[in-house]
Amino acid sequence: MDRSSHSFGYIILSFPGLILAAWIGAVFSSLWLPLQPDQIHLPFILKPPGSAVWFGFDDLGRPVFDRLLVGAKTSFIVSFSVVIVTAVIGVVVGAYSAWRDGWLDHVIVRVMDIVLAFPGILLAIALAGMLGPGLGNVIMALSCVGWVGFARLTRAQVLSLKHADHVSAALALGVSDTRIVFKHLLPLAMAPIIVEATFGVAGTVIAEAGLSFLGLGVQPPAASWGNMIRDGVRYMLIAPHMVVIPGLALCLVVLAVNLLGDRIRDILHVR
Repeated sequence: MDRSSHSFGYIILSFPGLILAAWIGAVFSSLWLPLQPDQIHLPFILKPPGSAVWFGFDDLGRPVFDRLLVGAKTSFIVSFSVVIVTAVIGVVVGAYSAWRDGWLDHVIVRVMDIVLAFPGILLAIALAGMLGPGLGNVIMALSCVGWVGFARLTRAQVLSLKHADHVSAALALGVSDTRIVFKHLLPLAMAPIIVEATFGVAGTVIAEAGLSFLGLGVQPPAASWGNMIRDGVRYMLIAPHMVVIPGLALCLVVLAVNLLGDRIRDILHVR
């Protein structure tokens, strides 16, 4: 067994791997658990965690555990949807810009610079405010911001590879530009793109929680870690579990994804 196999095995059994496995398990928990995230139990309003109910109830008497699992599904859908959309757009735009070069490359670079001139989260808040709240609009707003990182990275990789000998040989043989980009350039640039995607998942989880906290993301009664924390802030002194539990889940998932990205970067020897 080679070093890469040992490394990926270590990832699966490590702290990040276990946390991500728990996250994925929470996403599909509704398949085997009778979740009732919107069920109100008036006698249990603000009841703290105990032996009978581990995670307690919120200010409306809803089970925090059930809402935590639904919030995990929300963050999973948003983060991976945004990363997939931004990766596809960014890779295509960055590769096309670097390969074509000339005035088109200059225009695309200027557009990327304009987007990067604004703080990403502030631009996402502005876009979400214009589009309105909702899961689809959150994905759209974050996608409009996140593609630039993939585009810049892909452009840099293609610029460093486009004059390689195998590319010159493919041009001499009359291979089409599209085939050269997708078969001879992008496969060699995938390692840093994969690492960027892992860090993008962590950033999107935080961004989605932030938008939901501000009321621009997932709307009640749908559960999100962000709006769970927002609802619990008012009861922080008498029911801290409403903030601590979703906040801890958010921190663990982001930490696990970032550690996973670091580990993958070490395995792929990305410099």
